[in-house]
Amino acid sequence: MNVHPTRMQGKTKSLFKYGGSSVHGAEFGHLPDNITVLEGANVTLRCRIDEEVTHKAWLNRSNILFTGTDKWSLDKRVTLLNSNNSDFSIHIDKVQVTDEGPYTCTFQANNKPRIAHVYLIVQVPARIVNISKNVSVNEGENVNLYCLAVGRPEPTVTWKDQKYGLVSEGEFLDITEIKRQQAEDYECITHNGVAPPDQRKVKVTVNYPPMITDLKNMPAHLGKTAILRCEAMAVPPASFEWYRDDHRPVESDNTLRIKNEKTRSLLLFTNVTEKHFGNYTCFASNRLGASNASMLLFRPGAIQGRGTGLHAGKSVGVCVLISLSAVLLLKV
Repeated sequence: MNVHPTRMQGKTKSLFKYGGSSVHGAEFGHLPDNITVLEGANVTLRCRIDEEVTHKAWLNRSNILFTGTDKWSLDKRVTLLNSNNSDFSIHIDKVQVTDEGPYTCTFQANNKPRIAHVYLIVQVPARIVNISKNVSVNEGENVNLYCLAVGRPEPTVTWKDQKYGLVSEGEFLDITEIKRQQAEDYECITHNGVAPPDQRKVKVTVNYPPMITDLKNMPAHLGKTAILRCEAMAVPPASFEWYRDDHRPVESDNTLRIKNEKTRSLLLFTNVTEKHFGNYTCFASNRLGASNASMLLFRPGAIQGRGTGLHAGKSVGVCVLISLSAVLLLKV
C-alpha cells in the first residue's frame, strides 16, 4: 500500500488523540507528533475521524496492524479499541522497546486519502547492570572500578566519593597508588531523567602495616594501679605482644593483666610493686609488617631513662630484634 500525505491548505492535519486529551485539529509540518511512554506501561493511539470513510487502516512502519476491524498483527498486546465513524483507535499493552517507531493512521474519505503520523518513543529507567565487587588492596596499589548501566535515553554514570564528596564522571573510576585515607565506600549513580537514579556502592579496603600512634612514659605509685597503653592503626588489625626490658615476654598474673582490643593493647597493673618498674616494649604486627614502641613505668621523681622510642618494620634495635626473633622461632 502506497500512502501519501494529503495537504490541507499547505499543512497536514493531525488526527490523533492521546491519553484522553484530543489534539484533533492541531496542525503540524513534516515532522510527526511524538508520544513518550515508559517501558511496561500501556498506551492508546487515537485516530480521530470527522468525515465519512470507506477504508481505514493502522500501520507500524510498513507493517499493517489493522484494516478496518480485521487484525493483521499477530501481537496479542495490540488490540483495536474503537472503530466507528469518529474514532479509530488501537491499544498496546505493556509497551516494549521494540514497539518504538512510527505509527500511521490512514483512511479513505470522499475518494481522497487521509493520513496522520505519530512516533512512539519508549523510555527505560536507568539501571546498573554490572558493577565492581568489593575490593581489598594493599596501600600503594592501583584500583580500577567499573559501573555499567543501561537505559533509554542513554544514562549518565557518576562515581561519588562518600567521604569527601568528590565526583568523577564516566563508567570507570581509576585510583592510582591508593592511600589508606582513600579506603571507603564509592557510590555509582546512574540517571537519565526518566525515573529516580539507580545507586550502588563498592567498598574499597586498603591494607597497611601497623603504625603505633599513642605511647608515653607513665608514673606509678607503689600499691596503686597503673596503665600502659599501646595503640596501633592497621588493616588488617594488628596483633599485640608485650616485652620487658630484659626482652622476656610479659604474661598476665595476679598483679598484671594484658587487655587486647581492636586497635590497642593495655597493660593493667592492679598493684604496683618494685618489680614492675622498668622499660616495656609493645610489638604490633600483621601480615604486612610490624611496629614497636618502648615506654617506661617509673616511680615519680625517679630519673627517666632514654629508652623510649618508636620503631617500624625492620628499624628495631639489634638486641630487641634478636630477642623477638628467638621468641617467634620458639612459637613456630
